Amino acid sequence: MSQSPTPEMITHSRADGEILLSCRNVTKEFSVAGSTIVAVDDVSLEFPEASVLAVVGESGSGKSTLARMLLRLMPVTSGTITFRGQDVTSLSGRGLREYWSEVQAVFQDPFASFNQFFTVGSLLRRSLALARVPKDEADALIDECLGYVDMTPRDTLGKFPHQLSGGQRQRVMVARALMMRPKVLLADEATSMLDATLRVNVLNVLHDLRNELGLTVLFITHDIGQACYLADRVAVMERGKVVERGTTEEVIFAPQGEYTRRLLADVPDLRGSLKK
Repeated sequence: MSQSPTPEMITHSRADGEILLSCRNVTKEFSVAGSTIVAVDDVSLEFPEASVLAVVGESGSGKSTLARMLLRLMPVTSGTITFRGQDVTSLSGRGLREYWSEVQAVFQDPFASFNQFFTVGSLLRRSLALARVPKDEADALIDECLGYVDMTPRDTLGKFPHQLSGGQRQRVMVARALMMRPKVLLADEATSMLDATLRVNVLNVLHDLRNELGLTVLFITHDIGQACYLADRVAVMERGKVVERGTTEEVIFAPQGEYTRRLLADVPDLRGSLKK
């Protein structure tokens, strides 16, 4: 059973800024053994600047497929994705690379995202080299972004990934994403492999980045407790559809659907924590 984080609840801000990223009537279908599987079904969402939207659902609900379409890692079957008002659904080449510089991601397993034969410093510098950041700027940028996630170059850059804890590896992944100076960060189950203490640490990092950098965050999770801890707004997905959406407080205190109520029932102390 999931349990909500124990530190004081984060104060949510209202998501009323400029819409940076949005999807309209997005659908994803897969053909499997002659049958059509609808993984994402006519989903429309908006991501205001400097806000956190959590998409919550159990395994198989379509939330990670939605994230990959928003990242343009897989094509949509129908619908549109826009960034700053521009349709990016069919971007390729240079246009897609520019989009990826603005929209970055942190995935579930940080260990799988590293080449284990290189130090953290080598991996981060290689990422900047691929992004054509001049060498004389790279080290300062790495130091700056490690600072955002409360890590020091001295204790981090000379280590190999296996020498870091799970929470440290995930924070390095966040720092690597920040080096591209993105406007949007998609965190796909970014805390699910961490223990409770490290999970809260990473959630607080994401919260601080929203406040300090004006970062827009899409937080994908199966744990509605984490979503309510961090997000301004929550969208609940079931079998590819968004079945409920609203502010965090609306979803917690006045859930409209049985599926949402069942997710909340797995976090028995959540409402009490929010009232503090």
